Amino acid sequence: MSIFDNPFDPDRKLRAGCACGQHRSAAEHEQAATPRCAPVESEQQRYEGVVASAVMRAMFPQDVARRAFLKSVGASTALAALAQFFPLKTATEVFADSGAPEKKDLKVGFIPITCATPIIMAAPLGFYSKHGLNVEVVKTAGWAVIRDKTINKEYDAAHMLAPMPIAISLGLGANAIPFAVPAIENINGQGIVLATKHKDKRDPKDWKGLKFAIPFDYSMHNYLLRYYLAEHGLDPDTDVQLRSVPPPEMVANLRADNIDGFLAPDNVCQRAIYDGVGFMHLLSKEIWDGHPCCSFAASREFITTAPNSFAALTRAIVDATAYASKAENRKQIAEAIAPANYINAPVTVLEQVLTGTYADGLGGVKTDAKRVDFDPFPWQSFAVWMLTQMKRWGQIKGDVDYKAVAEQVYLATDTKKLMTEMGLTPPGSAYKSFAVMGKNFDPEKPEDYVASFKIRKAS
Repeated sequence: MSIFDNPFDPDRKLRAGCACGQHRSAAEHEQAATPRCAPVESEQQRYEGVVASAVMRAMFPQDVARRAFLKSVGASTALAALAQFFPLKTATEVFADSGAPEKKDLKVGFIPITCATPIIMAAPLGFYSKHGLNVEVVKTAGWAVIRDKTINKEYDAAHMLAPMPIAISLGLGANAIPFAVPAIENINGQGIVLATKHKDKRDPKDWKGLKFAIPFDYSMHNYLLRYYLAEHGLDPDTDVQLRSVPPPEMVANLRADNIDGFLAPDNVCQRAIYDGVGFMHLLSKEIWDGHPCCSFAASREFITTAPNSFAALTRAIVDATAYASKAENRKQIAEAIAPANYINAPVTVLEQVLTGTYADGLGGVKTDAKRVDFDPFPWQSFAVWMLTQMKRWGQIKGDVDYKAVAEQVYLATDTKKLMTEMGLTPPGSAYKSFAVMGKNFDPEKPEDYVASFKIRKAS
């Protein structure tokens, strides 16, 4: 149930609700006239609701009995009677103390791309403060810097590429340090852009010898581009050149003719089109619709030493992600994240990304409402797929315990519990099948999947 539910409302079920607590269900919340419900008046009231709800659940496990009791005596009488037998005030104070963030002033690093939208917008739109935190979101130059500053504890948590916490936990590219992902930042939201001089090379089979930029070796961009090239008969390690380039530097490198194209976040793609130096070859969702890209991540050390701060951070991110998922909020969000201290991009560019109506650089205007979307649930099958691609391209040697790694890094169980408490509806399982370029992926058979590819790095 939502932690904002009123346990003394005889017409309200204790096991359902919306994120704001003003509606009986998530569906009713969606139908409300206002785009976003007002937050609770205070943290004290929120804690009172949690404690009272727990007591009422214990006394009346069945909703029918609770409603009959409340209708017969009234909410105020019920509360007074309950207070005689249970110290609600004391319990609320204890609960509030136990749930208070150990550290309220936090630093969260991010790369200035639309993939980080929930992390960035949570600052100017007040989601961190709503959850009792004072968060400084810190604009960072590149992914290796993000990794190193988070490992060195300069950042308490960070925006990371979805495969990065897996790689860090396994000691790939750095010392092995356990990291975890409670939330995915975005799904879809990337694209392949080519330099305008290559408008006649729409067939990837004509790309031999071209130079492409990716943001980082351990990125969905790397794995999706490699997958796309290989499905068109190109070996990404021998037929083209792949270079790691920080996203903010990609457009300049395309303009300078240092690269022929890139697979990058949509704001980078759209900026290249806006500046007249590139065109959209295809959206990443055309490779895999619903793929993850970036994540919100933290070290296991931070999670265990400051569990309440971590929980509050995660609630704020999930809350912001739910808000970002609604189309009617996207223009407001574009304005909020456009300033120089955030993404530093024209609002027009960000609106084209977030609303899905965009110029393609070939003289056309396209519309795709799911060009980028936001869904926080950390599917463990996503992590298994990433591990198969790490194995496919030689980043991992030897045997891989796919499920063990996925379940260690991607905190689906914890996030499911948190989302339920917030009145959201998480999926029933942490694993699902999906298709990448028409090829089905079964997370129960990862080794068969790796072996099925003709183009892969030799073991």
